[in-house]
Amino acid sequence: MIQVRRTQRAGVALALLSAATFSTSGSFARSLIDAGWSPAAAVAARVSVAALLLAVPGALSLRGRWPVLRRNALLVVSYGVVAVAGGQVCYFNAVQHLSVGVALLLEYLGMVLVVGWLWIRHGQTPRRGTAAGSALALLGLVCVLDLVGGARLDVVGVLWGLAAALGLATYFVLSAAGEDDLPPLVVASGGMIIGAVTLLGLGGLGVLPMQATFGAVDFAGHRVSWLVPAVGLSLVAAVIAYLAGIAAARTLGPKLAAFIGLTEVVFAVIVAWLLLGELPTSMQLAGGVLIVAGIVLVQLDERVPAPSVPEPLGVCATT
Repeated sequence: MIQVRRTQRAGVALALLSAATFSTSGSFARSLIDAGWSPAAAVAARVSVAALLLAVPGALSLRGRWPVLRRNALLVVSYGVVAVAGGQVCYFNAVQHLSVGVALLLEYLGMVLVVGWLWIRHGQTPRRGTAAGSALALLGLVCVLDLVGGARLDVVGVLWGLAAALGLATYFVLSAAGEDDLPPLVVASGGMIIGAVTLLGLGGLGVLPMQATFGAVDFAGHRVSWLVPAVGLSLVAAVIAYLAGIAAARTLGPKLAAFIGLTEVVFAVIVAWLLLGELPTSMQLAGGVLIVAGIVLVQLDERVPAPSVPEPLGVCATT
C-alpha cells in the first residue's frame, strides 16, 4: 500500500511537471514572436529540436515491433500534421494577437469539442454533469471574450485560439485511438518528426512564413540571446513536457493524467504574469475560472461509470 501511494504521488508530480512545462510555451514563443519571428518559425524550431531529441528514445521504445507502427501509420501522420503542427501554429498565431492566458483558455475549449465529437460521431450522449460543464465552459468563453463588456478583443486572435481548440481536440481523440501495444513515446516522437517535416516543407514552399531573427530578444524583463527562449521552447516546453506527460499517463492512467493536465491553464497565466507582465482582466480571469470549472466537471462526470442496463428476463449476457 505504501509503495502504491508513493507511485501515485510520483505520477501526480510528473503530471504537474508536464502541465507546468507545457504552460511555458506561450511565454517562450511570445518573446521570439515580438522579436520578429513568425509563429510558424517558432513552432518549426520547437518541433524540429524535439523531434531530434525524441527520435532515439521513440525507436528504442518500439523494440523492433515495426508492424505496429505500420498499422498505425495514418494515426501517427494525422497526429503530426493536425495535432502537433496545426494546433501549435494556431496557438502561436493566437499568442501573436492575444495575451498568453486568454489564448490558452480559448485553446482548452477543445475539451468541450471532444465531448461534442463523441456525441455526434459515436452516439455517446453527454450526461447531465457533462452538459452542465460544457454550458459552464461556454459561459466562461463569453466572459473571456468580454462580450458583455466594453473591451475590444482581436477577432483574428480569437479565431486562431478557437482553431487551436480544434487542434487540441484532435490531439485527445487521436491519442485515444491507437492500439494498446503502440507506445505513447512512439506516437509523440513520430508526431514530432511528421510535424517538423510538414512545417519545414510548407515553409520551403512559401505557404507558411518562416521569418526568424538571431539577435538579442526581450525575455523576462532582460535582453538575452534568442537561444534562451528557443532552447526553452524546445527542451522545456516540448521534450521535458512530453516525456513527463507520457510517464504520468503510464503511472496514473490517461484520464487522471489529463485531468491534472488542466492545471496548465493556471500555470500559463502565472508564467505569463511573471515573465511577460501579462495578466488578464478581472472579467477574463472570472471567465477562465468558469472554463476550468466546466472542464473539470466534464472530466469528473466522464470518469463515473455509466449505469448498467439490466438484462431482460430469459436472456443470458455474453462475456
